Amino acid sequence: MMNTDPIADYLTRVRNAIKANHRVVEIPASNLKKEITKVLFDKGYIANYKFDDNIVQGTIKIALKYHPITKVSAIRTLARVSKPGLRKYAGVEKMPRVLNGLGIAILSTSKGVMTDKEARNLNIGGEVLCYVY
Repeated sequence: MMNTDPIADYLTRVRNAIKANHRVVEIPASNLKKEITKVLFDKGYIANYKFDDNIVQGTIKIALKYHPITKVSAIRTLARVSKPGLRKYAGVEKMPRVLNGLGIAILSTSKGVMTDKEARNLNIGGEVLCYVY
């Protein structure tokens, strides 16, 4: 199957799994998707992840995080920003702030995939991949 925007597919699979109240979602792997998964785990949006490289492409298994009592997901919104048809780049001075600092923007920079706050601290800009809150 040919996919023109694998990052949008990744975000949609996670979004659909959250709406269906699934505990685990399985996604075809790529290096960029692995880095986005690591950022989501470091910031506490997902419970755990596992990279399965048994087959050629490999898969990412993501354990989604829910509130123990209310069963509300830790991820409220996943929004794709930069698309293949219209790339969105941000310099340090124009770095987006998601929900006035309560959410994160995931950026692809020359130093790797990181959040907007980390990019601001390193004084580098990059392509804004998505917003998470």
